[in-house]
Amino acid sequence: MAYKIMEACISCGACEPECPVGCISAGDDLYVIDESACIDCGACANVCPVDAPVQQ
Repeated sequence: MAYKIMEACISCGACEPECPVGCISAGDDLYVIDESACIDCGACANVCPVDAPVQQ
């Protein structure tokens, strides 16, 4: 199961450098995860101050 960044995202960018496969990028209003590349490691969720990344 991949992670998805929910609307709680504040676009702080903390998650992007933590992703070991580089599947997180800045979107228009919030960061987005390429679900096809996500390895479900949870690194993004561990650093997010607002708990925006959630497992689907």
